[in-house]
Amino acid sequence: MSGFENLTLERRAAVGLVHLNRAERSNSLTMELFAELEQLARCLEEDADIRCVVLTGAGRHFCAGIELQVLAETTSQWSARHVFRLQESYNRLAALPQPVIAAVNGACIGGGLELALACDIRIAAADAVFSVPEVSFGLSPDLGGSQRLPRVVGPSQAKRLLLGCERIDAAEAARIGLVDEVVEPGRLINRALELAGRIAAQPPMAVRFAKKAVNVAMESSLAAGLLYEQAQSVFCLGSADKNEAVSAFFEKRHPEFKGR
Repeated sequence: MSGFENLTLERRAAVGLVHLNRAERSNSLTMELFAELEQLARCLEEDADIRCVVLTGAGRHFCAGIELQVLAETTSQWSARHVFRLQESYNRLAALPQPVIAAVNGACIGGGLELALACDIRIAAADAVFSVPEVSFGLSPDLGGSQRLPRVVGPSQAKRLLLGCERIDAAEAARIGLVDEVVEPGRLINRALELAGRIAAQPPMAVRFAKKAVNVAMESSLAAGLLYEQAQSVFCLGSADKNEAVSAFFEKRHPEFKGR
C-alpha cells in the first residue's frame, strides 16, 4: 500500500504483514510514525479483504521506543497537546476488527512494548528483550503501558517492570504472560503468518465478535459480558457464514466464508 514512509503493508492472501520501517533507527517512534500508525488503522478498518494483521519490525529490532530526540524536545505543554493523539493511534490499532499479532524481534522497549501490548497476540523471537524504562527518565508510561501491562501480566509483575525498569528476555516474558509464544528467530515471521492465516480462514464476523467479547471481558462486569454474548449469538446464528460452516462440515469440504 502506498502513502507510507515509515511503515510497509504487504498483503499475504487475507493477511496483512506490516513492518515498522525505520530499521536504521531501530524502528524508534517519531511523530510521523505515530501519524502513519493511525492512517494504517483507518485503512485496515475499511479493508474487508484483510482478515488478520501481523505487525513486526524491519531489521534487527521490533521497536526501541520513542526517538530520544523527540523526548528531549518535549515539555508538559507539548504533552497536554499531543499525548492524547498518540494514545489514540494505539487505541485505533487495538480496536481494529481484525486481530493483530505482534511478531517481536530484538528490542521491544518503552513505547515499543506499549505498541506490542496494543496488539491481541504476541509472539517473540528467542533473542527478543523487553523493558519499560520510562521511570528511569523521570517519567511514567503514557502510551497505555501502565494500563495494558497490568491487564496482561497482573499488577505486581507490572510494578516490577515499571518501577524497577528491569530488562527481561523472551523466556521470562513468556513465563509472566507478557508474550504468548517464543520461537527461534528464523521462524518468527513464518509462525506469526501461520497463526494469522489460521485466524483469517475462520468466519470473519465470528472472529470479530470473539475478539470484542474478550476485550469486553477485560473491561466490564461478567453480567455485561454475558449480555454481549447473547447479542452476538443472535447475529451469528442467523449468518450465512454459520450456515456455510455447518454445510461444509457435513459435506466434508472446505468452507467459503463471505463475512455475512
